[in-house]
Amino acid sequence: MISNSLRLTPGTPLTVGSFGDGEALRGAGSGPVLAACEVAEIRLDVLAAEGLEPDRRLWAHLEGVPLLFTARRREEGGAMDSTPAQRRSWLETALEDAAAIDIEVASLSDYPGLLEILAGRNIPLVASFHDFEGTPTTPDLLDRLETARAAGAAVFKAAARVHTPADVAALADFQRTDHGMAKALMGMGPLAPVSRLLCAQYGSVLNYGYLGKTPTAPGQWNAARLKDAIGSVEPA
Repeated sequence: MISNSLRLTPGTPLTVGSFGDGEALRGAGSGPVLAACEVAEIRLDVLAAEGLEPDRRLWAHLEGVPLLFTARRREEGGAMDSTPAQRRSWLETALEDAAAIDIEVASLSDYPGLLEILAGRNIPLVASFHDFEGTPTTPDLLDRLETARAAGAAVFKAAARVHTPADVAALADFQRTDHGMAKALMGMGPLAPVSRLLCAQYGSVLNYGYLGKTPTAPGQWNAARLKDAIGSVEPA
């Protein structure tokens, strides 16, 4: 049985292992996955781009693994062009197996009915934002966080390109500030590894690495290494 149990506690970092391709997903076993991370992310857009339709439930063998389902739009790193209707259909296919669902902040208004279903089933919503060019200002992040909060999100996730140590510090500072909801901040690019570990020390609840051989974002750690690194440092 797929595990629908996922406890998201502000300040308690969990490692998320993300499958970057269908081969890695199909070849994964529950034991090794749970050794590498506490949560596994299934990128439905990645599967669809490979011609692997979500209704095939290629994750059904991952017994006991909490699954976070994501259907990313192209503008925020998705693997293919897709419509809101397509992404909603993919997510609805996965609801029975979902421990959590990720929807971009920019797309929340496209799914009012789906958000109500998530709330009714007590499936946590991760409202995400991605900037592949640079690090947003604090007011920009706050604006998106408030949109996520208004939609009933359990977690506000923001991933941004970090070019300098100051960018890393800006993400970490936003992460460590108490905004009254769980957050997951992380960098992308060459400075991403240090940013992800630092934000985890400051309480990022979801910290993403990759499972298999294919990262799903620039600068991702291997999930098992990230989990070990988080476990080896003290909370800040």
